Amino acid sequence: MPLPEKALIARIRESGQRYEGAVKVGIGDDCAVLRLAPKHEMLVTTDFTLEGIHFRRPWHGPEVVGRRCLTRGLSDIAAMGGEPSAALLSLALPRDLPQKWVDGFMKGLLSLASEFKVPLAGGDIAESPNGIFADIIVLGSVPKGKAILRSGAKASDRIYVTGELGGSSAALEALLAGEKIRPKQFPRHFHPVPRIVLGRFLRQRGLASAMIDLSDGLSTDLAHLCEESGVGAEIQADALPLAQVGEHAGKVGLRNALHGGEDYELLFTASSDSQVPRRIAGVPVTLIGRVRRERHVLLKQNRRPPSELRPQGWQHFAR
Repeated sequence: MPLPEKALIARIRESGQRYEGAVKVGIGDDCAVLRLAPKHEMLVTTDFTLEGIHFRRPWHGPEVVGRRCLTRGLSDIAAMGGEPSAALLSLALPRDLPQKWVDGFMKGLLSLASEFKVPLAGGDIAESPNGIFADIIVLGSVPKGKAILRSGAKASDRIYVTGELGGSSAALEALLAGEKIRPKQFPRHFHPVPRIVLGRFLRQRGLASAMIDLSDGLSTDLAHLCEESGVGAEIQADALPLAQVGEHAGKVGLRNALHGGEDYELLFTASSDSQVPRRIAGVPVTLIGRVRRERHVLLKQNRRPPSELRPQGWQHFAR
């Protein structure tokens, strides 16, 4: 059973970082008090992590769940080219959950928070009637008018992705099939890295015209970007950087790269005359297609005519 609410809050407060930077007053008051840097705008994002939807306890250790929980929010900040400032965490925990699991969850979350110097500034704790529910809010900032939006792509822009695609969904498929896998075989699933440094680089250099993080799958997230920008796209299937996974470092299938979610890479567009580096902060950057004026997303495979690429990534309540 978790510790009583007051004791659990005290434990989290003790294990968390002392508030610094943007956080003037953190855990212990009714509200956090944050400082906003001059000539900056605030970024705010929130994401659920739900047992049975985003993780299963037999498959995912508590440290993995905690890290993935914060990654979801940090990845959104990265997609805007922003700097994370603070995080707020609300937890609903079942009565029969061991305190050891809660400690592991916080260890994973705070370890990632430490990597990016993101203080935990507050949150809430409640008893859940069934299952674990975590809601992470991440606050960030960006120089005024410099946030990279989904709506800036223009016809003839080129389309790029960072890192590799399909590794996280390949792990999920293996787990669903009953396979015994090791986390080291599927790092994007068990140890995701939000691309904060890479997003900041693109914003500082003015390279990205539009950007989104790949949480729901390339086909779905590209459709979101195109919809917001009022454009279409054409993707080259053979250009996609397929993840290397498994015991013998084999490549994932095209379906995983197109529709698999939770890779937390960045998908961005840049004008055709921009000099986009092939690697940024040690992460490969791959040209995978171009933006079209016509509002359809097409997939080009081999010498066959392009076919329509329909969104088939993750969507809650999908029929």
